[in-house]
Amino acid sequence: MSLQPGDYEFSLMHDGRSRTYLIHVPPHQPDAALPVVMNFHGGGGSAAGHRDLSRMNPAADRDGFIVVYPNGTGILRDRLLTWNAGTCCGYAMTHDIDDVGFTLALLDDLAARTPIDRKRIYATGHSNGAMMAYRLAADASDHIAAIAAVAGAMVVTDFHPSRPMPILHIHSVDDPRALYHGGLGPPFPFTNNRVMHPDVETMLARWRAFDKCPADPAVAPTLSGKPGSPNEGITAIEYTWSPCAAGTEVVFWKFTGSGHVWPGGEQRYPKLLGRGTDLIDANQVMWHFFGKFSLPEKSP
Repeated sequence: MSLQPGDYEFSLMHDGRSRTYLIHVPPHQPDAALPVVMNFHGGGGSAAGHRDLSRMNPAADRDGFIVVYPNGTGILRDRLLTWNAGTCCGYAMTHDIDDVGFTLALLDDLAARTPIDRKRIYATGHSNGAMMAYRLAADASDHIAAIAAVAGAMVVTDFHPSRPMPILHIHSVDDPRALYHGGLGPPFPFTNNRVMHPDVETMLARWRAFDKCPADPAVAPTLSGKPGSPNEGITAIEYTWSPCAAGTEVVFWKFTGSGHVWPGGEQRYPKLLGRGTDLIDANQVMWHFFGKFSLPEKSP
């Protein structure tokens, strides 16, 4: 049995809570086991909102993967939701929600509905969702082949990955909310809640040390927005540390001039989030990265 191409919403019980997730199934051969990208919304967001913001469905159709948009938890069922990524964020953190356990249960629920390739499960997300992807990299590395984080750094309290992990990170030096150099961020809209953000480069150095990467990266030519275009004044540089242990890589796209945004995605709330950009297509970049990696064979 396999799901037909299209969009679905499913629910499951986890830790006594009804949890929900959206999926998009691309055109595929019947009963083909497809790779899966878990795409986590930002703090105060929702699965449906992040589906529209990240514009990942067309990428799933183009590249042949199932994209999953899980919903976090909060006072309301379908909006203003958060993830327990460690020291962030909101309702999910203060109520100690087991979002790692929920994610693994979700994958089991999905596998019962349609064939999935368990060796090619990937995680990405924006802001608090990026933090959640990092938590999966640290706490569930036997299940996740690689992660890509957009505008959110790792805030786990216990760093113990079981294997080297491929990491892709996208972040702007001028992000007004998930502060690039770390520190106490601005309050969440309509609240007094603030989050302490880690320094991005220090966090990535921690992963490079764990993955036993070379000291110096390969540095790609700088991309610059053309004068008179919406990207004018925005730059992006790709840094790649490779090869690391077990054939992994750490890749960092460092932006200047853009804000707390998903490059190539829908641009929202510029006064709150800063300038949008399509200098790169984050979905295309991350699938190119994900496609290099699958989970290693388990030892007998």
